[in-house]
Amino acid sequence: MRGESEEPLRRSLAAALTAGLLAAPAAVGTASAASPSGSHCAASVPYTAGQDGYAAYRIPAVVRTGAGTVLAFAEGRHDGGGDTGDIDVVLRRSADGGCTWGPLRVVADGGGDTRGNPAPVVDPRSGRVVLLTCFNGGAVTEARIMRGEATRGLGRRVFVQTSRDDGRHFSAPREITGAVKRPGWRWYATGPGHAIALRHGPHAGRLVVPADHSSAPPPGSADTGREAKYYGGHALYSDDGGLDWRLGFVDDSYDGRLNVNESGVAELPDGRLYFSARDENGTGGSGGHRLDAYSGDGGQTLSRPYAVQPALNEVPVVQGGVLQPPGRHAPLLFSGPSVPHARRGMALWRSTDSGVTFTRTMTLSSRPAAYSDLVPLGSGRVGILYETGESGPYARIEFRLTRSGCSRPRRPYPTRPVAGAPPQTPPGGAAPLDPLAFARRSSSSNAGRAG
Repeated sequence: MRGESEEPLRRSLAAALTAGLLAAPAAVGTASAASPSGSHCAASVPYTAGQDGYAAYRIPAVVRTGAGTVLAFAEGRHDGGGDTGDIDVVLRRSADGGCTWGPLRVVADGGGDTRGNPAPVVDPRSGRVVLLTCFNGGAVTEARIMRGEATRGLGRRVFVQTSRDDGRHFSAPREITGAVKRPGWRWYATGPGHAIALRHGPHAGRLVVPADHSSAPPPGSADTGREAKYYGGHALYSDDGGLDWRLGFVDDSYDGRLNVNESGVAELPDGRLYFSARDENGTGGSGGHRLDAYSGDGGQTLSRPYAVQPALNEVPVVQGGVLQPPGRHAPLLFSGPSVPHARRGMALWRSTDSGVTFTRTMTLSSRPAAYSDLVPLGSGRVGILYETGESGPYARIEFRLTRSGCSRPRRPYPTRPVAGAPPQTPPGGAAPLDPLAFARRSSSSNAGRAG
């Protein structure tokens, strides 16, 4: 589900444009702030609504290649902020850890239709960048697809592309729908956000992509299929670097208690996989909107099915980022908005017990914010690529730098705003994060939908 309704999105974008608030806090290609050493920056803005021929940019995903290049993917939306219409998958590359960005490249051209839900991963054996995306007809909404009103050709389909030159060029999209989508499924969404390559155990090298789907109602039901209870989660995987794909575990309870939607995955230090998912208006929680699950066999089955994660009750109904940085004792990280019933206050949580509990450690800003993704940058640094803005969360996609340890929860760091934006007090009273403080520490210790 991507979906708040499209009309409020159009109104918020129009209001932002009218107020002149869609200007980036820093010019694309320049860092908004730099450490004294000049080796790190605090923040940058790879995508700003209204620039480069796109009315809006949404759905960020980010990876770092073996050469150290940061690849920031997004959906470039021609027709406005809504999830339907002429939508391309676009990319910007950074050779300096996300401080500056090269020109925008179209990776998958919608050509009037919708291509989106980028889920990139770097294959460790070949070094190739593997990108999974989804397609549907530009005039077909998610609601119509879930009701079974879309033809097979215009419904949700799944594609894979590869890059052999560090993300400079990608192959044409190749369809894999038949291998990873069951006949009774209607909606389908990869990620969004980065996928992973396994590092441990018998499945080392396997590429695993988290995904969600919707199912048709059972025969005789009065339901249309649009009901949230028909959402479910699954994984797809490849053991040959992205050539062939198979369907992994499938969550198909469809009981309305836990409605698995957009999801992310991380490989824990012990080799288990941790899946974190948006709960689309489920009734089995205690006011929260996050679910998680575990797999002990590389995503083929779940060793513990999806359950409510109460430690993330602050997160609203929205996609979130999840990352396990390298290191035996590195904490598991989660990113998302921190106001339960609003897309606002992008924050970072850490878990030192493999996802059993989480602690909110920092709030980047009190500004509106929505989707996000996380990427390891080396030297203990992590980048956060996320949607944000002043009057609404979809004015730009920003890249912020922090440390993966996040060892001091909610410490009131002095703030340096991005491009002159005034410091703001985040929800809960925590002071905003100063990413520059983390960059300095890292440097000195070694002398990162509409719905």
